Amino acid sequence: MTAREAQAELADEFAIFDNWMDRYQYIIDMGKQLPAFPESLKSDDTKIQGCQSNVWIHDRLENGRLHFDATSDAAIVSGLIAVLLRIYNDRPPSEIQATPPDFLGELGLDKHLSPTRSNGLHAMLDRIYTVAKQAA
Repeated sequence: MTAREAQAELADEFAIFDNWMDRYQYIIDMGKQLPAFPESLKSDDTKIQGCQSNVWIHDRLENGRLHFDATSDAAIVSGLIAVLLRIYNDRPPSEIQATPPDFLGELGLDKHLSPTRSNGLHAMLDRIYTVAKQAA
């Protein structure tokens, strides 16, 4: 599955829900399924600036694909991380760079996140795109 296909699949899943309370709960549930993040990776280098919550993203390039591990101390932000990882994790840097975050509009996140959460989401996206550019 490509990153664009992952975005389309997420949009289909979100379309099932009639209201934003259910969508928020779905995002939170996605975050609960994130793999454990080692304490040893929580450092100033992996911490995302611009997020109201604490967020850490660790990246590594393996076999031409970028792998991201990430976590947050906030439930909804962990869910947003899970959304980002579903789209951008384990992809070649060129695919990440060629995949704009269309899901923000398709899922309605651009209109339904608080300004601070939106800023944090964009800071996480910036990190992902920066890492992809450096790895390309």
